[in-house]
Amino acid sequence: MTVTVDTVDEIALGAVHDYGDHALLLEFDSTAEVLAWTDALRGADLLGVLDVVPASRTVLLKFAASRYREPNRQRLAALRVAAADVAAAVDPLDRVADVVIDVTYDGEDLDEVARLTAMTVEEVVAAHTAAPMRVGFGGFAPGFGYLIGGDPRLHVARRGEPRTKVPAGSVALAGEFSGVYPRESPGGWQLIGRTDAVLWDLDRDPPALLTPGAWVQFRAIG
Repeated sequence: MTVTVDTVDEIALGAVHDYGDHALLLEFDSTAEVLAWTDALRGADLLGVLDVVPASRTVLLKFAASRYREPNRQRLAALRVAAADVAAAVDPLDRVADVVIDVTYDGEDLDEVARLTAMTVEEVVAAHTAAPMRVGFGGFAPGFGYLIGGDPRLHVARRGEPRTKVPAGSVALAGEFSGVYPRESPGGWQLIGRTDAVLWDLDRDPPALLTPGAWVQFRAIG
């Protein structure tokens, strides 16, 4: 990640908010910006950083003590990322997947997704498996990763009525994201397939199969 002086090809940090006494919350316009800035922040000369936590449109900087907040706010004002790095954050070109997930594409909403996208079922599957996607951030449940950077034709709305039970291993779409349910839970995403991959295992290091920043390739089987 390039952190440099201000030019027309670089992006300055936007809104920065206090988050208690030991953290700052940074706001962005897209998950691609979140990924690029997360890389930049982890490589920057910041003081007393305990953790850098990305989310959909924010990054939380957690500090070891309150005294680090103001000095880091000043350092953040000087940081820049290259616009090209934001684009590259979700560009799958020549990417080698960190994780490959085998999927049986027989989800309950697969036909509906095909209808919503004006594609055939075969085209939906081909689009979902065409190139690696990147884990933007985790949330919702332990092991759930929000994947971005896939085919934009697959951007579909959540279901009008969420299900009370979605089986573990369900592969799903919602908005700009793809994801895999790590355990049975309620959910409103469009289900397109299922996998036997274990998304969360406390005996694994790290427990989550999909960690922020990882590249993930879906592969059709069966």
